Amino acid sequence: MVNEERANSLLVVVVLTLDAALLAMMELMFLTLAVGVVPLPVSALVALVSTPWLVRRAGELAGPGGASAPLIAWIAVIGVLGLAGPGGDVLLLGDWSTLALVIAGLVPAAFVLGRVIRSSRDAKQRPAAELATSQHPG
Repeated sequence: MVNEERANSLLVVVVLTLDAALLAMMELMFLTLAVGVVPLPVSALVALVSTPWLVRRAGELAGPGGASAPLIAWIAVIGVLGLAGPGGDVLLLGDWSTLALVIAGLVPAAFVLGRVIRSSRDAKQRPAAELATSQHPG
């Protein structure tokens, strides 16, 4: 039963990682979206919401190692397709919308990953501290 739950959790983390890669592709495709001459930062808004959520959910299921998978996939897709896209096209432009996309996708997700790592470390240290206090009552 435990192995089945672990397998299901790992399968969900793989799906979350694929979601992060697909979202990164879509965010790159809509990076230049504009109404007339007014650019719309839809890609940055999607990245701001989706990437931290994917990292948090993967961390809940598989711990820090699993939490890093969606973020690594997102970074890889943005880097590879953005700098050497289909047919050698460069999809990451040298303007504020590219900077907004990278910051909105990377910074909040990195903070969430740090929170997952910290909570995992605290959870491992808590039983050791409880064991030490129960053996040596003060």
